Amino acid sequence: MEAGLLTVVLRVVMVQAHTASQDLHLQKIAGFWREVGVASSQNLALKTPKKLEALFLTLSGRELTVKVAYNSSGSCETEKIVGSEIDVSGTFAFPGHREIHVIDTDYEQYAILRLSLRWQGKDYHVLKYFTRSLEDEYGPGFRRFRDLTADMGLYLVARHGRCAELLKEVSLAPGCAGPPPS
Repeated sequence: MEAGLLTVVLRVVMVQAHTASQDLHLQKIAGFWREVGVASSQNLALKTPKKLEALFLTLSGRELTVKVAYNSSGSCETEKIVGSEIDVSGTFAFPGHREIHVIDTDYEQYAILRLSLRWQGKDYHVLKYFTRSLEDEYGPGFRRFRDLTADMGLYLVARHGRCAELLKEVSLAPGCAGPPPS
């Protein structure tokens, strides 16, 4: 298992180096993202009672506001979290020892994010695959996500949920901050 984790870490580092060599356009990552895939070598990261369905990202200066839609035992819940950029590579720090790092994205169809959390003295890392669409689950970035996570051990494909639909409808309604123009 440790050799598998090392392989995943090396793959993520290679992708980060590739992404860092490109200019990351943070304003283009703003908007609606539906979670499609989750991978972690740590079982706790996949067994949370609140299942994330979607994110709506808004950038203002060096701050990233994340509006999250969860399915919690059949009920939809939302949460808004504000984080600050800690470097120009697309890493944002959030309260509660949490970080989000943009691993890879084409801005229009998919994004692969690494979420890190320090809880009870342990570090947890999860790779997540997001798409902008409510329907398309296996877009152009899904193969890349599978390649990055092949050795992680635990893997989950998210199901289409109504909480994601509600977040998209509310976030894109007139008067709300939608995605920036292309």
